[in-house]
Amino acid sequence: MEEEKNIEQNVAEPTAEPAVPAPVSVPQSADSLISKEERIELLSHVKMPPLFGKYDLSEVQVNDPSLVKYINLSPVVLPHTEARYTRREFGKHRMNIVERLMNNLMRTEKYTGKKVKTYKVVRAAFEIIEKRTKKNPVQVFVDALSNAAPMEEITRLQFGGISVQKAVDISAARRLDIALRNICKSAVKSTYKNKKPVELCLAEEIILAARGDANSMAVSKKEEIERVAASSR
Repeated sequence: MEEEKNIEQNVAEPTAEPAVPAPVSVPQSADSLISKEERIELLSHVKMPPLFGKYDLSEVQVNDPSLVKYINLSPVVLPHTEARYTRREFGKHRMNIVERLMNNLMRTEKYTGKKVKTYKVVRAAFEIIEKRTKKNPVQVFVDALSNAAPMEEITRLQFGGISVQKAVDISAARRLDIALRNICKSAVKSTYKNKKPVELCLAEEIILAARGDANSMAVSKKEEIERVAASSR
C-alpha cells in the first residue's frame, strides 16, 4: 500500500519547468516615432552654421535672373562634397558655388588635387574681400560672376567648303562655367613673376569683377567675346 501511495504522489506532482526569462522591452528610437515629413520639417527650422564660421549665405542675392537656378547657395560650413556629384548629370549645380570656385582653382599643376590648399586660399581671399569692401564676400563673389558671364559667343557653321562664324546665345550653365574659369585663371596667372600671394590676386580679381572694371581679366574676356559675337551677327 505504501508503495502505491508513493507512485500516486509521484504521478500527481507536476515536474518543475525551467524558468523562462521575461521579454525585455526595447525602447524605440526617436526617428521611428515621427514620420519622414515631420523629420524634414523639424530639420528645416534648424539653422546651419555660417560658411567658414563667418559668412551667412541666406542673405546673399543673385541679381542675374538667369543664374539664380545654377548658383547654389545652400547653407554649408565646409564646402566639400567628396566628389559626390562627379558622375551625375548636371550634378555640379547641386554643389555649393564656393566649392566650385575651389575646384576651378585646381586646374593648374600647382594646385591639382590639393583641396586643402585651395580651401585655405579661398578662405584667406574672402577675408581680404571682407576687409576691403566691408561686405559679405560671398555676395561680392556672386556679383563678380554675374558681371563676368558673357551673354553670347560665336560658333562656326559649315556651308560646303566654307566656314562661317555665327553669333549664338549662351546657356546659363555655360555662362557660369566661363565666368568661374576666367576668374580662377586670372588669379593664378597674376601670381607668375609677381610677389603677391595667390589669395591676394584672387581677392583683387573678384573685387574688380564685382565692380565691372575692365582691369579684371574675366570682365575683359567677357567683353571681347561679346564684341566678336556682335560683329558676327
